Amino acid sequence: MYARRRHVYFAMMGACLALFVLAWGVVRLWSLPAAVAMCVVAMVIPPLAAIVANRRGPEDRWWDDPSGDPKSDEWWDELDGKKRPR
Repeated sequence: MYARRRHVYFAMMGACLALFVLAWGVVRLWSLPAAVAMCVVAMVIPPLAAIVANRRGPEDRWWDDPSGDPKSDEWWDELDGKKRPR
């Protein structure tokens, strides 16, 4: 799953870079407002790409990883109804 998120991130960032380059290299020759609009769209892509790359999927099991503190782990396991082997 991590590889898929990474590929989506790089695709989004590549699209962002392509929009900037095309806007000021090609489109501005025909329409300045269209070039500015392309840059505004490109400006929104990096935060969305970061959100996509950093979100946790349903298979990312971060909540039940042990914290390293045995007392805390025992307490959380008790709250979750889990029995830990001793």
